[in-house]
Amino acid sequence: MSSPVTKNIFSRSRLSRFMMGALLVVVAAGCSNNAADATNNTSVVNSTETKVSAAKTSADSDPEVVKALQANLNASGIEENIVSAVPTDMEGIYWVTAEGLPSFFTDTSGKHIIQGQIIAVGEAAPVDISAALVASTAQEALKAVDKKEMIIYPAKGVTKSVVYAFTDADCGYCRKLHEEMADINARGIEVRYLAWPRSQESVPKMEAIWCSQDRNAAMDQAKMGANVQAPNCATPVQEHMALGARLGVRGTPAIFTEAGQQVGGYLPAAQLAQAVGAD
Repeated sequence: MSSPVTKNIFSRSRLSRFMMGALLVVVAAGCSNNAADATNNTSVVNSTETKVSAAKTSADSDPEVVKALQANLNASGIEENIVSAVPTDMEGIYWVTAEGLPSFFTDTSGKHIIQGQIIAVGEAAPVDISAALVASTAQEALKAVDKKEMIIYPAKGVTKSVVYAFTDADCGYCRKLHEEMADINARGIEVRYLAWPRSQESVPKMEAIWCSQDRNAAMDQAKMGANVQAPNCATPVQEHMALGARLGVRGTPAIFTEAGQQVGGYLPAAQLAQAVGAD
């Protein structure tokens, strides 16, 4: 039987359905050879070169903006819980983190929800003022996940980089990534898997993997198409799903660096190493 958390992920509120629908348009426009179930994070500017003020965290949240936005959402019959509203480099605009929703912008009054990039011009190059905030939100959230709740494939030899990968056992591109795990690890990259079943039907399989005595072996078998079975247990699958929704995950694999930057979906081992600075 599905829990309330699982049901909430697959049957979203009006607001979350609207927001995720808008994000899917971005995915369709941004996908190249990764197909519809792979996640890319495209930008008109190079977000890795973003020049913004020191990245702010939830500790810099403005409680008055949170209160105003929460009140306006409640007035519209929307029950999403607002976690923080952090000021950006654009005066009067705040970066909002909410439970189970991709982050978004709002104004001081909390009357408007704004999705997408805000790009500052006038300097030598365009500046994506949201990039550092996006990465900071992801970095903070991923760092808080207990390593015991993830399935980890450690680097061979010196660890040059650590990546977090939201994965689904039934995803073709997730399987392609997993086929290259030995090569990825040999390049000094540690892979930390989090569960992201793309459908209700995939949830039991992902939970069985996490309930297995040897999770890595179960993951290996599942990635080869095996129907993994295990006794029921308490798993972090639902929490991972909620976290993924909060970080804007909309396809698998979704790969993040320790710094919180999303490097895309499936990448061959050599390209992944280059993307995370482990080449």
